[in-house]
Amino acid sequence: MNVGLTGGIACGKSTVSRMLAACGAAVVDADRIAREVVRPGMPALDEIREAFGEGVITPEGELDRKKLGSIVFSDPAARRRLEGILHPRIRAEMRRQTEEWNAKDPNRLVVLDIPLLYESGLENKYGIEEVVVVYVPRETQIERLMRRDGIAREEAERRLESQWPIEEKRRRADVVIDNSGTLEETERQVRAYYASRVRTGAP
Repeated sequence: MNVGLTGGIACGKSTVSRMLAACGAAVVDADRIAREVVRPGMPALDEIREAFGEGVITPEGELDRKKLGSIVFSDPAARRRLEGILHPRIRAEMRRQTEEWNAKDPNRLVVLDIPLLYESGLENKYGIEEVVVVYVPRETQIERLMRRDGIAREEAERRLESQWPIEEKRRRADVVIDNSGTLEETERQVRAYYASRVRTGAP
């Protein structure tokens, strides 16, 4: 069974992803793949250099994510240009990994960890049968993001604006993991979800 896992900034999606992996799920991590496709020597890095200049490349020849982020966060056209370089490569690799896991063990739960799943219209791709949203209230998102990244409230709110509201993702979800309590409470939900899907297959 292929499942889409998403959430919002500072909702704890990565924590839930690790918990599912610990239960035995195979995880196809979009963020990890996004980092891999821009490693030195990869064609995507050369295209980014050509599109955004040497200023986004470190002296060691790696992508300077902070500098690139400062460009694309404030410029929608630049963000679209970057997405045009990265998204086809990321999606091709996600599809390859998903198909590989499905072929290797058809009964295994395969979790596609995709931060912008709804924003990118991927909820019905890769054979995804249901979407799990990791949820915390918006105010909790802001507080956790400020604490995690050491940023002001205004900056935290600006980052949240780049994604769909968490309440909308919650409304669309097939399954909600509420991560606003303790880690133990979250883990109980994750284990119960995993057990129900592995035992019974699709809901």
